[in-house]
Amino acid sequence: MSERRQLINLAYRLLGSLAEAEDAVQETYARWYALSEHQQQAIESPGAWLTTVASRICLDLLGSARVRRERYVGEWIPEPLPEPTEWINGRPGGATADPADRVTLDESINMAFLVVLESMTPAERVAFILHDVFRYSFAEVAEIVGRTPAACRQLASSARRRIRTSQAPAAPTAHRAGIVRDFKQAWEAQDIEALVGLLDPDATATGDGGGLVRAELRPVEGAELIARFFAGLAPRAADVTILERTVNGQPGLVAEQDGVTVAVYAFQVAGDRITHIWAVLNPDKIRPWTTD
Repeated sequence: MSERRQLINLAYRLLGSLAEAEDAVQETYARWYALSEHQQQAIESPGAWLTTVASRICLDLLGSARVRRERYVGEWIPEPLPEPTEWINGRPGGATADPADRVTLDESINMAFLVVLESMTPAERVAFILHDVFRYSFAEVAEIVGRTPAACRQLASSARRRIRTSQAPAAPTAHRAGIVRDFKQAWEAQDIEALVGLLDPDATATGDGGGLVRAELRPVEGAELIARFFAGLAPRAADVTILERTVNGQPGLVAEQDGVTVAVYAFQVAGDRITHIWAVLNPDKIRPWTTD
């Protein structure tokens, strides 16, 4: 059971959903306990066995998730991680000697990163996360994915290119926090001009209501339209409190109404401007954010 935290870490990054990650890990342990005592004792490294099984379960789930998400109402955004449930934890046994670029565990949970992962094929995502984030060798990845080490190297390389072309250079956390705070204040003041000044001209805002709550079905594009959209929300949400919170390791905002979290906002900042806002309103995805 000491491997559970590591397995949740891995499965969340593979699936983009804490609920699905917990289900995958539960299934992994069910398969372990289905083995006889003799079979368990014959496994040289239970941790490696659990990782292999969990990764294969996630690979299967990613294939079916893609079909489910095609039927999803509106835009699908990865499930935001409530801060208390996130663990930053390295792989036991240290890094492998592969010279490829590495992604730290804290970088690999930010929303912009998870959204790019959604654009990858299941095999790309698994190969990339296992190698570049969790530091498994390509030989180990090949055994898990069921392909050759060379094929896995190619999958990870393709995934890395997607990340590089989509990621903005990271600004210091304090700088990002200041911009998000300024956005919150301008939003509460319904100051359209200030909001426009904080947004990149080509910024996009994406909402995920899952068909359960009202949300724009398509992303809102352009600083002016986004500013007017958010300013227009303020009068209809007089009893909503906007809080500054860490969302997937980055400065974000959380909207609460009567003590219940009703929206979680993640931001991508490049330079002095916000380039993307992700608003998760689907109550199934943000239920863990409401503390009893």
